[in-house]
Amino acid sequence: HFWEILLFLLCLFSSKGTSLHGEIDQPSPTDRYNYLQKFYDLKMGTSKSGRQRNSSLVTEKLKQMQEFFGLKVTGKIDADTLNVMKQPRCGVPDVAQYVLTDRTPRWEHTHLTYRIENYTPDLPRADVDSAMEKAFRLWSNVSPLTFTKIFEGQADIMISFVWGDHGDSYPFGRPANTLAHAFLPGRGIGGDVHFDEEKRWTNFNLYYVAAHEVGHSLGLGHDNDIGSLMFPSYNSYRDVLLSQRDISAIQALYGPSKNPIQPGELQVPRACDSKLTFDAVTTILGEAYAFSSGHDLRSLAKFSWSIFWLTGSKYWAFNADQMVRGYPKDIYHSLGFPQSVKTINAAVHEDETGKTYFFVANEYWRYDENTRSMDTGFPKEIAHGFPGIGKQVDAVFQEGGFFYFFHGKRQYKCDPKTKQILTLLKTNSWFNCRSK
Repeated sequence: HFWEILLFLLCLFSSKGTSLHGEIDQPSPTDRYNYLQKFYDLKMGTSKSGRQRNSSLVTEKLKQMQEFFGLKVTGKIDADTLNVMKQPRCGVPDVAQYVLTDRTPRWEHTHLTYRIENYTPDLPRADVDSAMEKAFRLWSNVSPLTFTKIFEGQADIMISFVWGDHGDSYPFGRPANTLAHAFLPGRGIGGDVHFDEEKRWTNFNLYYVAAHEVGHSLGLGHDNDIGSLMFPSYNSYRDVLLSQRDISAIQALYGPSKNPIQPGELQVPRACDSKLTFDAVTTILGEAYAFSSGHDLRSLAKFSWSIFWLTGSKYWAFNADQMVRGYPKDIYHSLGFPQSVKTINAAVHEDETGKTYFFVANEYWRYDENTRSMDTGFPKEIAHGFPGIGKQVDAVFQEGGFFYFFHGKRQYKCDPKTKQILTLLKTNSWFNCRSK
């Protein structure tokens, strides 16, 4: 029976997704099965009648997973589905918790203790302590919960770094991309957090992973909103912040914070501030958006809208007013960047030529939409390719056949054909600001 099931799985998952630059390193057939089994409660039959139902069960679970992640719901293995499966993630299921009780999981008391049982050798102990302290503080800031670290005895939340099959029926390594898991509130193992020691923790943001797992320890499940801290996939490119959905979820269990000092809000930039600088500029549905310190500032100008949204080593694609399903994708397999590129500062698409320019540190790359590959001879230095705009670019967009580069408090109107600077403008020139 074992070999029959294994042969079935190998045939079922034999197709491999490919990228623009060759084959993607995808989860093995066994890992794909384990993914659906662990995170979507797939149960395969071993009898003759059970084996006949396996194909339809896999299809059903694939559809469930695709719907959760906002992918195209086909019930078939495709490149976007495989891309999600291989992303590092939390080990808690997406459709069923590690259930210890049939009631709503929450702690009956609000003064909780935690203990770090052991430390990973990958990081200094002080760094681990700091990551855990900040993770608990993130949740205590928006709820009546308080957390006290203890150094011996049994705590409400026991934290440990463990290997493989560590005795809780949820071993690491199957599938291989899980970073950690946590248990819902309860006695015994309830509330405990386990990190996979087999992972090299210098490659991951421990604070981010811990903050997510503490959410489970307090009673929260996974959220299918990519902006939520409780989204199951590891998002190395985002800040460790609670979304409003996270805050509403924890307050639904425990109520609002009793502390009058709430987490500070980001200072909202003023569009006509002479010192305004932009982190990014894009165009969506004919309107220009400039982003500064995490806030968006919308101008009244009408433009053709953009195709890419870049964050760190990930990018999204837009189609009219909808984000294209299957994103984000990484810039390595899809666009051909080397692993040495960790983040992209700005990008702009030239409609006439089908070229997309990517600006990384003091260099820029050019991608050809027609050949779906990077042009040869790149990267080139920004100072040489676009003389006059400086060595780096904060943001860029195209309008009327011209590129508008942003660097600091300056904006440069550039002709992409001649690479000449035509006009020097203030950053906020697109807003209706009165001169002073």
